Amino acid sequence: MEFNHISVLLNECIEGLNINPDGIYVDATAGGAGHSIEIAKHLNNGRLIAIDRDPTAVQIATERLKDYNATVVKNNYSQIDEVFKSLGIDKVDGVLLDLGVSSHQLDTGDRGFSYHVDAPLDMRMSQEGLSAKEVINTYSYEQLSKIIFEFGEEKFARSIASNIIKKREVATINTTLELADIIKESVPAKVRREKNPCKKTFQAIRIAVNNEFEHLSEGLDKAFFSLKKNGRLAVITFHSLEDRIVKQRFAGWCKGCICPPDFPQCICGKKPIGMLINRKPIEASEDELKLNKRSRSAKLRVIERIEE
Repeated sequence: MEFNHISVLLNECIEGLNINPDGIYVDATAGGAGHSIEIAKHLNNGRLIAIDRDPTAVQIATERLKDYNATVVKNNYSQIDEVFKSLGIDKVDGVLLDLGVSSHQLDTGDRGFSYHVDAPLDMRMSQEGLSAKEVINTYSYEQLSKIIFEFGEEKFARSIASNIIKKREVATINTTLELADIIKESVPAKVRREKNPCKKTFQAIRIAVNNEFEHLSEGLDKAFFSLKKNGRLAVITFHSLEDRIVKQRFAGWCKGCICPPDFPQCICGKKPIGMLINRKPIEASEDELKLNKRSRSAKLRVIERIEE
């Protein structure tokens, strides 16, 4: 089984994790195991835990990591604490989260992530639960316009949602290209000429189907507080909404005193529990951009836990 995926910011992630060869590291979004393998290569007596909710990814990662001291687990990274409990692990030395949709998921037509290939409306990373077809055909106008506007930052969200409602009253919307055509009909001709207008809406529906922001918020907390002192959490984001969540959460962990500025001395006693490794997000180099255009929007942020 093929699972093609070029690991984004690979060297930067390894450097950011500052790997202890005898430590325990977690690739919490293993995908095609590109990051996992590179982490495993840096371990001597250490251990790698690779997690993914996509059963295809789990199957591939298991095969690719068979020669390393690695354990592959099918689960969502938001349940990373349950994974550790089941494996008898208390604290770890580092966690990596790569929040992007894998190239395999995008390029496998029947997964329904792409607006370039006609396929059933699916978009489920876990291949279980609520599908994009159910969202598109059952959610109200208010729900759809809210999702498309907030998760996709699409200014034509109301028009797109309205046309989805109209079309599904005539016939069920079943495929990706049916949805793509509705989106194209819902935006001005000028927008269609400038670029494919489907990206933002497809992103929004995918986020809703997979509860991505809820899992991110929960997963960030569990990952950070699973770190040993001086352990590191590295997160790769691919759009501004994800990056904002990560940036704000990191900032909160790095913030000390929260007393009003006019207080003569601190009475809250709050101390930072994290330290930013890179104050600005790390982005792909020109060389990487030439090799992998999907790295264009990637941003890597790394934080170190300084207090348990």
